Amino acid sequence: MQLKPIDLKYTSLFYKIIFSISLLLLSDVYSQNSKKIKIDGVSAVVGDYVILNSDIDKTFVEMESEGISISGVSRCEILEKLMKDKLFTHHAIQDSVDISDSEVYDYVDQSIEYFTEQLGSLEEVLKFYNKPDEASFRDELFQINKEQRLSSLMQSEIIEKVEITPEEVKQFFSSIPKIEIPFFGTELEISQIVLEPIITEEEKTRIINQLNSFKNDVEEKGLSFASKAILYSQDPGSRSNGGKYTLHRKKPKMVKEFRSVAFSLQEGEISDPFESDFGWHILKVDKIRGQEVDVRHILLTPKVDPIMLGETKKIIDTLRKRIVDKEISFKNAAVNFSSDKETRNNGGILVNPINGTTRFELTKMDPVLYNQIRDLKENDISSPYLDETRSGKKRYKILKVTNRYDEHRADYSKDFSRIKDLALKEKQINIVQKWLEEKIINTYVSLNNSNFNCDFSNNWLKK
Repeated sequence: MQLKPIDLKYTSLFYKIIFSISLLLLSDVYSQNSKKIKIDGVSAVVGDYVILNSDIDKTFVEMESEGISISGVSRCEILEKLMKDKLFTHHAIQDSVDISDSEVYDYVDQSIEYFTEQLGSLEEVLKFYNKPDEASFRDELFQINKEQRLSSLMQSEIIEKVEITPEEVKQFFSSIPKIEIPFFGTELEISQIVLEPIITEEEKTRIINQLNSFKNDVEEKGLSFASKAILYSQDPGSRSNGGKYTLHRKKPKMVKEFRSVAFSLQEGEISDPFESDFGWHILKVDKIRGQEVDVRHILLTPKVDPIMLGETKKIIDTLRKRIVDKEISFKNAAVNFSSDKETRNNGGILVNPINGTTRFELTKMDPVLYNQIRDLKENDISSPYLDETRSGKKRYKILKVTNRYDEHRADYSKDFSRIKDLALKEKQINIVQKWLEEKIINTYVSLNNSNFNCDFSNNWLKK
């Protein structure tokens, strides 16, 4: 089930955070067991945060673990990076940036789940990271997660309302020396038609009855909703966590049906079974905190009758033939026959979740999608293939490469959207830099005398 943030960047963000956390923990192990690291006091203080000399050493360990060359990287440069991170975190707290402990604990739970999956058991995780018990491990993970999330949220808040005008984009592009105008890799525009097999009324009834049975067990017999989710939910994204998600009214990250039910219930209330694109759910509200709500859900995906699945294959085979024979256009076929709500109304055109455009860079494409279109030329249509979601939902798809843009040097008119993104990023960087300059002046900063000779890019010494 993809009951995840609609913006798929959050998925990759989680694994980046996980990787970073693991490196921090490993660097602790390294510092405890290696004579190379010398813990010798405070290097700097930024706001309420202390940066130890050992923190700089740990960062070098992290960089090497990531395969980053540390040749030519000075301790001063690492120290400045750490000071920036602490400055963001400090002001996130000062500005009351919204992050709940429950959200952080969710990240902790996911982190532990990930580590356990990699190492086999919690005992092995504790042994590997040299932690005495689960409680102290969770406390450390909580602190690491909270600081990372606060720093990230603060940076997001700084640039949240930054916009860029067409004139600024033009000025940005004009300022690039011709020899430095970037090359853009090969990009594709892709359309799809999705056909889902019909689910029998008998199967729908079975699913609804099962969900109602779960609801009754919790309401009437006092059984645990979380346990039911762990045992029966078909949502791999939340199942191990008892079906738990935290939603925010102003930060949509679930499908509309899910959010609508979640924000309509009272604390402790369990919904009736309801349907989304992923299957059938029941949902329980655990806690309401202002704009946030903690919920748990159980997802059941209806089983597909093999006969119905076979009929769906016949239909999409026929549809593809008629498109190839030019009896109907791919666009009209998508509008009239596709089961996918997100792409149906625009003729099946896929939107890249990373940048919000209709272009997919070939080298950065999702591997599953890439494998289906890699051999297609412009206007080619793929053979029908069976696609299965993480929750087990089956459907047939055909794909078409509607446009292909070969690798080329950036062109202002043809690549405006990508140039706009570059211009916006530069403006955001400048805004963040201005913020840093202002906050450094107004924030308590103290450096060890040994760092006074550092050639910092920012005025940390307040000269």
